[in-house]
Amino acid sequence: MLLQVGGKRSALGLLAIRRVWSMTRSAHTAPQTLEYKPIKKVMVANRGEIAIRVFRACTELGIRTVAVYSEQDTGQMHRQKADEAYLIGKGLPPVAAYLHIPDIIKVAKENDVDAIHPGYGFLSERADFAQACVDAGVRFIGPTPDVVRKMGDKIEARSIAISAGVPVVPGTDAPISSLQEAQEFSNSYGFPIIFKAAYGGGGRGMRVVREYEELDENYQRAYSEALAAFGNGALFVEKFIEKPRHIEVQILGDKYGNVIHLYERDCSIQRRHQKVVEIAPATQLDPHLRDRLTADSVNLARQVGYENAGTVEFLVDKHGKHYFIEVNSRLQVEHTVTEEITDVDLVHSQLRVCEGRSLPELGLKQDKIRINGYAIQCRVTTEDPARGFQPDTGRLEVFRSGEGMGIRLDSASAFQGAVISPHYDSLLVKVIASGKDLPAASAKMSRALAEFRVRGVKTNIPFLQNVLSNNQFLNGTVDTQFIDENPDLFNLKPVQNRAQKLLHYLGHVMVNGPTTPIPVKAKPSPIDPVIPPVPLGEPPVGFRDVLLREGPDGFAKAVRAHQGLLLMDTTFRDAHQSLLATRVRTHDLKRIAPFVAHSFSNLFSVENWGGATFDVAMRFLCECPWKRLQELRALMPNVPFQMLLRGANAVGYTNYPDNAVFKFCEVAKENGMDIFRVFDSLNYLPNMLLGMEAAGAAGGVVEAAISYTGDVSDPMRQKYSLDYYLKLADELVKAGTHILCIKDMAGLLKPDSGRLLVGALRDRFPNVPIHVHTHDTAGAGVAAMLAVCVFVARDFSVWSVWETICPTMGHCVTCRCSISLEKVFDYSEYWEVTRGLYAPFDCTATMKSGNADVYENEIPGGQYTNLHFQAHSMGLGNKFKEVKKAYVEANKLLGDLIKVTPSSKIVGDLAQFMVQNALTRAEVEERADELSFPLSVVEFLQGHIGIPHGGFPEPFRSKVLKSLPRVEGRPGASLPPMDFQVLEKQLRDAHGDEITPEDVMSAAMYPKVFQEFKEFTRTFGPVDCLDTRLFLDGPKIAEEFEVELERGKTLHIKALALGDLNKAGQREVFFELNGQLRSVLVKDTVAMKEMHFHPKALKDVRGQIGAPMPGKVVEVKVKQGQQVEKGQPLCVLSAMKMETVVNSPLSGTVAKIYVTADSTLEGDDLILEACIE
Repeated sequence: MLLQVGGKRSALGLLAIRRVWSMTRSAHTAPQTLEYKPIKKVMVANRGEIAIRVFRACTELGIRTVAVYSEQDTGQMHRQKADEAYLIGKGLPPVAAYLHIPDIIKVAKENDVDAIHPGYGFLSERADFAQACVDAGVRFIGPTPDVVRKMGDKIEARSIAISAGVPVVPGTDAPISSLQEAQEFSNSYGFPIIFKAAYGGGGRGMRVVREYEELDENYQRAYSEALAAFGNGALFVEKFIEKPRHIEVQILGDKYGNVIHLYERDCSIQRRHQKVVEIAPATQLDPHLRDRLTADSVNLARQVGYENAGTVEFLVDKHGKHYFIEVNSRLQVEHTVTEEITDVDLVHSQLRVCEGRSLPELGLKQDKIRINGYAIQCRVTTEDPARGFQPDTGRLEVFRSGEGMGIRLDSASAFQGAVISPHYDSLLVKVIASGKDLPAASAKMSRALAEFRVRGVKTNIPFLQNVLSNNQFLNGTVDTQFIDENPDLFNLKPVQNRAQKLLHYLGHVMVNGPTTPIPVKAKPSPIDPVIPPVPLGEPPVGFRDVLLREGPDGFAKAVRAHQGLLLMDTTFRDAHQSLLATRVRTHDLKRIAPFVAHSFSNLFSVENWGGATFDVAMRFLCECPWKRLQELRALMPNVPFQMLLRGANAVGYTNYPDNAVFKFCEVAKENGMDIFRVFDSLNYLPNMLLGMEAAGAAGGVVEAAISYTGDVSDPMRQKYSLDYYLKLADELVKAGTHILCIKDMAGLLKPDSGRLLVGALRDRFPNVPIHVHTHDTAGAGVAAMLAVCVFVARDFSVWSVWETICPTMGHCVTCRCSISLEKVFDYSEYWEVTRGLYAPFDCTATMKSGNADVYENEIPGGQYTNLHFQAHSMGLGNKFKEVKKAYVEANKLLGDLIKVTPSSKIVGDLAQFMVQNALTRAEVEERADELSFPLSVVEFLQGHIGIPHGGFPEPFRSKVLKSLPRVEGRPGASLPPMDFQVLEKQLRDAHGDEITPEDVMSAAMYPKVFQEFKEFTRTFGPVDCLDTRLFLDGPKIAEEFEVELERGKTLHIKALALGDLNKAGQREVFFELNGQLRSVLVKDTVAMKEMHFHPKALKDVRGQIGAPMPGKVVEVKVKQGQQVEKGQPLCVLSAMKMETVVNSPLSGTVAKIYVTADSTLEGDDLILEACIE
């Protein structure tokens, strides 16, 4: 009985609850015939992020989901997130597929779909689509078709707003149908005006016109964009309000006449009328203005019987007056921030309202809606802010998002391997941050954006970070001109992307081989060198401490007063120039540098910079020569550094303005250079004096170097006699050199000659330190140096050391030299093994031993191996003996020159020219007026590198030059000063603001080489971090290795696999990076030669105009042969539903057009070539 009674009471209680619910519901039900109809299956007639957002809400409510997708979207995530997915628009263009109403309705009917959610964009504001759903018996999750029509028609919506007493902006009463109507409106209201799409929003079809001349072009563009985005190009025109705030109010209505607002959002941060950052609630909004905005929004919605979610948009001018813009009868992209501050799930509400629930049933009453904190939404897009927010497309090689407390992410295609298509919107992910106030929400957003890693495409994240750190944004109010008035927002911090760039480099080497030319087929040794132990702490005091304390003069005196022999180590420069074609990398120099600092602190100097190493570092090793100097200086603070300065040619092969040489020396000294060994390849005194003056003005030690040739001990060879060298030395000492140097680049200084020359110099200049620098090409260098050493044992001498083509340290340390022989053994062992890493460049590949024929041909040691490699590359490898003989004849033709770079190269070029053309010396002299000589020979004879001792050879010179101009006197004297400020600005425009004074000097010395170096590092990153074997030869499959980017940041990499060739001529290379799978696509350069691709515009060729972004050509506006002015439109590109006019960057004549309407282009694809006027 008790159970039965309890059951009856329970049943009665349930009945009472139902009656109360029914009475409550009836109070909000009009008409009474409406009833609750649960939704079982929802289709989203959209794609991407919004489709997934709705699917998630449906899943939470137990509703089955259906996706539709175009042929281009087969790989998109939204179709995988749904329970079912169906293709629509087969054979149609990408956007048209999602606008094809019959297909969408057909899929819905065939698959028992109860309701369709339109998302935003596409068909979301099309009344005909809403009506088609209703006609098919499928519920439309949104307002009724009639309301969609009224609100979608901007003119009718405007009339309704006026009827409801809502202020509006002056504008046309109906869509305009011609340009003439736009002209009439502008005549009445003046400029500026704005075109708006009559049947859609989101910034599509929206163009501001400020001058009459812009009217025609902007009308055409707005019409075309609106037609492409919404299927209807109708426009209306409004007066454009300057610098307003863009405030919108979120509304929600049900089927029973209830309408509430969920407060406002500030969407003022826009570009191209598209929102970039949205905030809820609006900051510093007057409470009375908020009340007016929300009241007007609710009244307007009630006026039309609005149901479901929508947004009423307003402009607020600087006086606080608000103007109605439009109603978006759909869910907005930025609905998320409203959800975060009100804790109302708008998509849940949409679905429940569509089912027949009332707002009070859902607990949504106006007095219960409260604002809780602040929320910010940033739209992370695949656009490049540095290029006017042009859309970028491609494959996401890396994607890592920012997460954590207070962060929400709404995304679709944001995952590694996703392909960003040019056909749709550029939105990658929406990041929403919440906090108690705007600064708190901004801090969370900044942190989250900093955690993002997106590689493979450009994004607007650096721009968003600048917005979030802007004081006006954080502390004040912003208007729609915020981006335009804050150009500093575009001072974008470059994304380093080091790891992925290095993977690209490694993949490139694995697919295409080494990036630096390899002269012989030899592989780097698999054995890594062992670094000798280095004691902890600072290195001992060295001669550099004397230099820093007492200056160049005091340094020279201390060196001269030193009892015993001092050595200069050339291992870091001249030795590997001779032995390994100047290819030794900073990576291997840095590893041994601390050992040198601790073990050889009493060295006179380490020669480690200048000469050929400067341009080779950029040209072949892909590293910055200045960074090498800076890093070695930090590792060897106690040993003086010495560089090779080519007099007036600085570190180049040409003439520079005088101020460029002075500036170069100044910057070199600031970066740690101490001793400037100044020479001229012709011993041309004016050139040497300029270099000496520049080095001295910079505060460096001046070491004037006399280039040695001939044989002072041979009475038959008197052109370069002992008297010649002594007179030259007189001039150099008189000019103030701190140290005098004999620079014997070919190793011609025999023992007798050395004793004679050095002895005479010592007698004449008893207080000047003497440095003897020689090469050991013939194998007699050690004997010559020891002879000189014995002769001047009480005095001072320094010579080059290493086990190379130069005399070796091991032979010399026993001659009154306080260097540990045991340390020399350890040092030698390191370099012996390291040398194996450079096997492809080792001179022993072509030169097996010393060769005494250098006494005849006089080829400098630094040139000998390079000339041999060069001969091999020109197909003259088997004729190298003939080349050496021709070198002798070429030298005589040119008047018996001193042969040091660049004069040695001139002789070598002429020698190879003679062998290649089978010419004797007599034939060259006879036919000099008709032969096409190498450019270096012609420029030498013109006087471009100075005047040789004894003058130019005649009549050979006159026959070669004929009427060509000749340089009189010092070549650089007539050059105008270089404008470093202009050069720096050009470099910043080309490469960004990270340009340093050192970069400016690199560009001043080698403009083209520096440009190519910057392009290389932009593509492949800091390859100087790689081990030498990896740099030259790349990794083997399954090889594991580490790369230290900087202290505390190490990459763990494993090469996994090499893919097959795809139709784009690429191979996919797979790696494991820090435990995660990574892959890069690498163009197979050999395979691509056999495949046809659209040509690219070359950046360094003026007149070649490339596509600024990927896209489709909508219209070509010029013809071949047509004259064009700078700024004239050339063609129109469309990408991601946004059209861009490509304007001519120059005036000229169109020579050739490479595109047609409907051509699909990638970034930098060649559009046309123009002949410059």
